[in-house]
Amino acid sequence: MPVLVDQVAAAVRSRLQSGLRSTLGSGPPVPGREYTEPAGDPGLFGPDSPAWAVHADPAMLVAGIRALLLQMFHPLAMAGVADHSDYRQDPSGRLNRTAHFVTVTTYGSTAAADQAVAQVQRVHDFVTGIAPDGRPYAANDPHLLLWVHVAEVDSFLRAHQRYGRRPLSSDEADQYVSDMAEVAIRLGSDVPPRTVAGMRSWLRGMRDQLDIGDQARDTCRFLLSPPNLPLAARGPYTMVAAAAIGLLPTWARIELRVPPLPLVDRLAVVPAAKLLVGTLGWATGASPFRAAAITRVGA
Repeated sequence: MPVLVDQVAAAVRSRLQSGLRSTLGSGPPVPGREYTEPAGDPGLFGPDSPAWAVHADPAMLVAGIRALLLQMFHPLAMAGVADHSDYRQDPSGRLNRTAHFVTVTTYGSTAAADQAVAQVQRVHDFVTGIAPDGRPYAANDPHLLLWVHVAEVDSFLRAHQRYGRRPLSSDEADQYVSDMAEVAIRLGSDVPPRTVAGMRSWLRGMRDQLDIGDQARDTCRFLLSPPNLPLAARGPYTMVAAAAIGLLPTWARIELRVPPLPLVDRLAVVPAAKLLVGTLGWATGASPFRAAAITRVGA
């Protein structure tokens, strides 16, 4: 009987994996040489870092959507996305490129991480323009780079603390913020915060620079209800999006016209999202990129 149960579980996991890959537009994950060589290279962080644990957790699904929702509140960052991104024509492609950058800078070799950073900088060189309010923007602007970085790190951490398999301790959370600052520095951002308290204080100080305009509202509608999402994926995606919204600051939810409902979040959204994230984690299994990096490091 145990053998039969294992076979059934393996078959269900295989079908879920295929469905996830179809939904995200990605092929089977096969780590390349950037994850397996050179032997002994710990990469930017190493296997004992909080980043290795956080970025392998399925709670990153919630974190990614929350980061995108928060980032669009900066008018200049939003203008760059609206003018230069192909997210409407290829939403899964944009998702995969972003996921690849986070994955390779986390688990790849030091050289591979630096190559990924250089590639992003080259792409950013061409992302310039004028925002609807008349201000010029440039994706390589140190201030905008820091905004995008902090919005991501805050989102990754908040999602992990609520939906991750093992929340970080306060010291681990500070170490995570400090480790991730290395990526921002490599990209050329303004000086990033190194603690959770510093990060949250910096975000509060940004409040008067943030606003949601027509571009952001249009992008938000697309993000929360992608028109080409497969029917079978709509229910799970809606739940993940609801969990992401629940992690936004109160002021952001009000401006997005999804006011906070603490009782609904606590009694309905959080338990359902935790179950969904856990199921997705079981379906996808352990991160092959993390496994390849562990072998490379020799840990």
